[in-house]
Amino acid sequence: MPLSWKESGLRWYWVVVAVFLIDQLSKQWVLANFELYESVRLLPVFNFTYVRNYGAAFSFLSDAGGWQRWLFTFVAVGFSALLTVWLRKQSHSLWRLNLAYTLVIGGALGNLIDRLQHGFVVDFLDFYWNTSHFPAFNIADSAICVGAGLIILDSFWASSKDSNHAAKG
Repeated sequence: MPLSWKESGLRWYWVVVAVFLIDQLSKQWVLANFELYESVRLLPVFNFTYVRNYGAAFSFLSDAGGWQRWLFTFVAVGFSALLTVWLRKQSHSLWRLNLAYTLVIGGALGNLIDRLQHGFVVDFLDFYWNTSHFPAFNIADSAICVGAGLIILDSFWASSKDSNHAAKG
């Protein structure tokens, strides 16, 4: 019997909404207050810099001619749907995995809206050391990375628990 939304991981979908809103509000603020490539130094290793990313992570495929916009749209919709199905099937008590999935979904949808609305993703978080800059990113990218990291960590925790049960059994 399927779990109700209160019993399932869907109970964590509020995280999707929070990530999506924070991401979109921050991007709208950047678009309203910054010119393209405008930068404000906030810390010795951090700038707030408005750039456009026509590709994926680290500008992957950014110069591919436009078709990548639709590829990344398909990937975002596909992964969001898949993770939502998985959330529906698992218990709300699996907080680490539910949090991970909802962070990834919220970030994917935040960047999806940018691609559909503008044809690019708005990035603005610019960390650097001396003259070496890490690729600029945004709140959605951060949520995706944290969520992916939690998924990886959860796989180690889950396999560790399985090993402990096998050793005790």
